Amino acid sequence: MHALRWESQDPGSADLAQKVLQRPLFAHLATASGDGPRDSPVWFLWEDEALWMLGNYEADSFPRRVEADDRCAVGVVDFDVAKGRVLHVGFRGTASLTAHDAARARRLLRRYLGPEESAWDPRFSAVPGDPSWVLLRFHPETGVVRDQSYQR
Repeated sequence: MHALRWESQDPGSADLAQKVLQRPLFAHLATASGDGPRDSPVWFLWEDEALWMLGNYEADSFPRRVEADDRCAVGVVDFDVAKGRVLHVGFRGTASLTAHDAARARRLLRRYLGPEESAWDPRFSAVPGDPSWVLLRFHPETGVVRDQSYQR
């Protein structure tokens, strides 16, 4: 596996990307299919220089697409219209499916649902203990950061 190569010219790109990736934002996972490209909005966890996403073979189609073709792209946008903030972090790379990891799934879900699991929506409270959920590990090969913020 190769180290992530930033295509952005700004030397602060990696730091800006880290700030964006620490926020509970949606990522858009782009995968290939026989019918053309597909986009899946997903929650993610940036950990161990990878993006981790939860998937389920019954509820999601992207795990099967990744098995067929591991090439993917991921985009994360931090947009705040009131502040004029528009930050984009984009990656190209490959993905792999890993066995269920309850601890990692819990860390991912806590980013979006909060630390109090008893308050989680019932659709998510069982996920950390449910081995039918898999983790997709996206291995970024190249990355780009764009600050397209504007004055309000």
